[in-house]
Formats: sequence, C-alpha cells, structure tokens
Amino acid sequence: MNLLIEGDAVVTMGPKGTIKNGAIVVEGDTIVEIGKARKLISKYRRYEKIGGKGKVIIPGLVNTHHHAAMSILRGYADDMDLRTWLERQIWPMEKHMTSRDNYVGALLTAVESIMGGVTTVNTMYHYTSEYNEARAFAEAGIRGVIGHVCFSWRKKQDRKALELLAKTWHTQRNGRLRASVDPHAPYTVDPEYMKELKAYKRELSEKYASEKSPIIFHTHVAETIDEADKIMHAYSIPSKGGVVEYLDSLEVLSNDVVASHCVHLTNTDMEILKERNVKVAHNPVSNLKLGSGICPLKRLLENGITVGLGTDSSCSNNSSDMFEVMKITALLHKGITRDPTMLPADQILRMATIEGAKTLLWSEEIGSIRTGKKADVAIVDFKKPHLTPVYNETSHLVYAAKSSDVDTVIVNGELLMENREVKTLNTDNIISMAEKTRQTLMDRVCESL
Repeated sequence: MNLLIEGDAVVTMGPKGTIKNGAIVVEGDTIVEIGKARKLISKYRRYEKIGGKGKVIIPGLVNTHHHAAMSILRGYADDMDLRTWLERQIWPMEKHMTSRDNYVGALLTAVESIMGGVTTVNTMYHYTSEYNEARAFAEAGIRGVIGHVCFSWRKKQDRKALELLAKTWHTQRNGRLRASVDPHAPYTVDPEYMKELKAYKRELSEKYASEKSPIIFHTHVAETIDEADKIMHAYSIPSKGGVVEYLDSLEVLSNDVVASHCVHLTNTDMEILKERNVKVAHNPVSNLKLGSGICPLKRLLENGITVGLGTDSSCSNNSSDMFEVMKITALLHKGITRDPTMLPADQILRMATIEGAKTLLWSEEIGSIRTGKKADVAIVDFKKPHLTPVYNETSHLVYAAKSSDVDTVIVNGELLMENREVKTLNTDNIISMAEKTRQTLMDRVCESL
C-alpha cells in the first residue's frame, strides 16, 4: 500500500524535529519521504491520503515491558504488595489458566495497545505451542517481542518452549515479531540456571537470529527493596551488594539485556548497568500501585543508561495506556526531585518512542519517523477541547493527550486502525471472548475448591 499521511504537524523524534503542516510518504512497509505537505501532495498525487487537518503524526509508541496475556486478570488482585500479589493471588490463579486464556488476554492487550497508539510491545509470559501471545500479536498486526518466562522448577519445559518460540516466530510476519529469553527474576531463577539461559540465548541466536534481528534477554531486576534478601534466602548466597552486582557476578549482563523495574539500585549497580550497556524498562504506574518504590530515573539518565517506558501487566497497572505512563513519569520525577525542569516533554516522548526502540535493540527500524525506517505511525486527533489551543505539540502529547485521542495506527505500512476502528480484529468479539474467558476461568477455580 502507498500512503501519504498528512497533518498539522509531524513529530519525527529524529533529526527533522517537528515539521509543521507536514506529511510522510509510505511505500509498502517503509517511509520513503518526509517533508512539507504541500510539496509532497503535489508529488504523490495518486497515493492514498490519510490524516489531515487537526491531526498530529507521531512514531508508534513502544511499550518495553508487559505481560500481555495477563489482561485477562485485569482487576483480579489489587491493593497488595508484590510478594502477596504473586504468591497468594497470581501464581495460584495461573494454575487454572489454559493456553487459550493466555491467547485471549494477549488479543485484549493487542487491541488496547493499538487503540492507544502503541505499535510495539515487549511481553513476557508462558509460551505454549497452539495458543500464545505471538499468535495473538500476529493476528492483530502489532509489532512485538515475545518472551517465554523461565523458572528453576521447570527447566526442561522452558528449554523446549524457548526453542519452539524462536523457531516458529522469530522474524516472522514480515519481521514484526521477535523472540526473547526471559528469566523471571534473580530470586526465582537459580544462579546456574541464569547462566544456562544466557548461554541458551546465544545458542538460539546463532540458529535463528542475526545482528539486525537479535534475540534479547529480558528479566525483572531489583523491583522490590528485599530482592537481594530473597536471593540470599532462596540460594544461600551472601548478600554483599545489589541485585545488579549479583547478576554481573554470573556474567549474564550485556547490551542485549532488558532489566525491567530497577527500582532499588546501589551505586555499584548503577555503574555496572552503564558499563555493561544494560537497557532499563521503567514502569512507574505498576511500581506505584504495588508500593514497590520509585526507580532512580534521574541517576540512570545522568549515567547515560538507555531507559524505555513500560506499563507492566494490566493486572498490576491496570491498563496498557502509554499516554498515562508518559504523564505520570514526568510528574512523578519532577515531584520527588522538586525540579520542574527535569524530564521535559520531549525527553519523555523520546523514552516512549526512540529510546524504547533502543531498549529493544530495534531502533534501526522503528522508534522515529525517518526515511528508510519502517512505517510504524500513530495519528493523534488534536481537534479536542483538552488539546486546544496548540502552542507545542510535544507538550500536549505528554501532559494533555489521552490514549482515546489516537485516531489511526499503522504498523509496517498496514492500517491497523483508522478513525478509531480497528481493522485487523473485531473489538466487540474480543471483549465478548474476554468476558466468557473470565467466567470459565472462575468456574474452574470454583470447581477446584
């Protein structure tokens, strides 16, 4: 499909900055030209035109940490700390969940993400062969990194799942999907297994990946203040430093690692993250809701560490709304530092786009609007009272816009949503499927009592 996307502004997040009365030309899955709308409309008269007056064009948002299937548990377990939430609510419930439950939850996340201008999601959950998050994302048309979460208690099962995931899905759907290896956390994956998983990631990369399409290593790190103690108690390892320092002693940290949360870091941890070029996924809404604490974002950024934004699961957030995450990130860190100049809107939007793409090692293709990159684009409707008047588009996107203001979404040059209508999936059917899935899941739970 050849498209000409025009708007009152194109916020490129690249060298061209914001182009007033701009346009993007898309041929197939690629952006081929960016510039003033008047010039490009004249040059590409026969291309299908979308966007128009009152619209602002941005790169698709990148959600760097999610558990997409867990949307099926949205609102199931609220108002408790992480340990209680996991051990008393989530893990017991997951014993009753089927692979199809996971698939339906991932479909729900995919639709919600598309409707909120998110074009890429990095997700970690349990992979099974027939129904899984990859299948849901493939049907939705969204871009994603799909990981299988690994635990010490199921090593053989994990290895089989990781092999099948990488073999079946890595670089599939015209390159939209990638696989990742996802140890759950340092306190649920023993030291030897953590090292084995990093070695297995390298093995899978040699078989199925390339430098341009890597398989990443994605794990939770230092989410709660007692994580180092949990590692010590689980594996009888003396707690002599921070969690990052412990992982570094296992030689598993490198530039292909996404460390989610990183709330409780020592000074040494911070130095190691920088030295190893580890990427961080910051999840402020989930961390606040679970009472886990606040990531030292200012120090991470001052140390030159790449940070992307994530929602975490819709069971701990409770949504996939990246506009909400952007605003809360800005306000939270201005508040705790008492510095209103910290994290200006442009920097926040970068974290949700190009820095997010860098976090997932995908910035050569996505994250900004540049010639030669993939056409992953969201069109935001600024013809709203809460987005009027317009002095600065980026300011509105971070501080005033809502996910419901997203009008149109394109991934790999394909229209996934236009005029708020999702094209690839039937939204009403998915809502109905999710409600039925919740009911059958609860029936199974009741039968087990």
